[in-house]
Amino acid sequence: MTGGREVVIDYEFLRGQENETVVKELCVARAAAFEMFRFKSPNKMTNHGSTANGLNWSDGHIEYKEFHTVINETVEGFS
Repeated sequence: MTGGREVVIDYEFLRGQENETVVKELCVARAAAFEMFRFKSPNKMTNHGSTANGLNWSDGHIEYKEFHTVINETVEGFS
């Protein structure tokens, strides 16, 4: 994403095996565009999710180990 000076980051999360926050879905938005990312589970586990937000561990197309790379590349150049 290029152009503009500010972005908004919105995310949905699930609780991990050690009750840690695990970002499942991430949206990075600016005035003219947005990008949405869905991450795979960071751990091998049975298929389950959250009835509160409709997210499921089996959803996702990006390996969780790529989380920091995705964030850094997406917000590069923004304040």
